[in-house]
Amino acid sequence: MPPTSEPGIHVRRAYDPPMPTDGYRVLVDRLWPRGLSKERAHLDEWCKQVAPSTELRKWYGHDPEKYAEFAKRYRAELADPERAEALDHLRERARQGPLTLITAAKRSDISEATVLADLLS
Repeated sequence: MPPTSEPGIHVRRAYDPPMPTDGYRVLVDRLWPRGLSKERAHLDEWCKQVAPSTELRKWYGHDPEKYAEFAKRYRAELADPERAEALDHLRERARQGPLTLITAAKRSDISEATVLADLLS
């Protein structure tokens, strides 16, 4: 199942090669992906402001059983003015053409990028 229902918004792992359909590629993690060069990342932007808080990220630990609660808490964090502004920026980018949200998470389907893609759809 694709990560979003919106064809113009994609979620990909930072370590996967870029696709011709990616459009504008934005890293949405707070931390740079370990072992990945800027050249290999093929990013248009790094939007750290939209990433979950360190506390939430550490609590979650990408535990699939905690995903629903993580998504709920993360959506609440996105109401913070700085994060809300970053989310609006991504929403505007999505209106301009294909947008790919990039994450270093091992499972992109339970990452903050998937929560963002759902919100942007």
